Amino acid sequence: MPPTIAPDAHSTRRSIAILNLLLPHHRTTDQGPAPAERFPHQLRQIADFVRDDAPVTFTLPGFPCKSPNPAKVLGHLPDQGERLSLGFLNTLCTEIERIHPPGARMVVCSDGHAFGDLVRVPDEHIDAYADELRALIGHAGLTGLSVFDLRDVFGDLPHDTKRAHLHKSYAPTLDALRAEVRTDDNTLALYRGITRFLVEDTADHAGTRSALQRECRQRAYGVIQRSRAWGDLIADHHPRSVRLSIHPQPVGARKFGIRLLDAPDAWTTPWHSTALRRTDGTWTLMPRAKAAELGRLIECDGRPSHFELD
Repeated sequence: MPPTIAPDAHSTRRSIAILNLLLPHHRTTDQGPAPAERFPHQLRQIADFVRDDAPVTFTLPGFPCKSPNPAKVLGHLPDQGERLSLGFLNTLCTEIERIHPPGARMVVCSDGHAFGDLVRVPDEHIDAYADELRALIGHAGLTGLSVFDLRDVFGDLPHDTKRAHLHKSYAPTLDALRAEVRTDDNTLALYRGITRFLVEDTADHAGTRSALQRECRQRAYGVIQRSRAWGDLIADHHPRSVRLSIHPQPVGARKFGIRLLDAPDAWTTPWHSTALRRTDGTWTLMPRAKAAELGRLIECDGRPSHFELD
């Protein structure tokens, strides 16, 4: 790798201005807002693009598939939550273009196939979800966005074969991950958050709650292994990109956590919930069952889309 050239004053100022557009949406469990200067890794990456007069490239692993729990979501295809989130990401690209004319590109790295077997979602549902994401981006003219998934890497290989290649090439060992969960608070929080999602997403468990929790704790390690593997694969295919994350990230981390929509929980995403439109026109995310108690169901293109308060 060639040495990184120190950014000049112009690229530093512009890089700070670009990062300031993201900071109001920082997804973190840290207290209080932090200035751009406390994100040196992202500032250096953005400055490289600014100095080259090139579009800033962001990669965002996420948008995997809908939760399999019908109490949380409206179905297995993207709905208003995804439409709003994709629109928000494209708006960020447009805002960056106003201060950096080459603009920005947002690569949505749809990771459902990386761990579909572990979250118990059929591969055909994951394919349909990612295909609909691409269609939504095209129909809405979201020119700053693109979708990247395992099909772009391994083509038409069977899904289990793709997962095996991914895991073998990139996943950390289980022993190393267990040690990290024991010693690193952020990894422990991630492990607990994914375990909670797996428990909530299991709608048809016939055994005891404690047995389900034990099983989900084991599956959570696998999900984190595959997620880490997916992140390293993305880094290989998009080596200069600024890495975003849908998970909360501490200030100054190498990944920048980004909140897509308003939600009471920092871990909530559109694919684990349903969108509810408030009477003032703002949106929030919540489980489908709760949204159904509060509002009326709205359809779009013949499919359930979201709920609205009367």
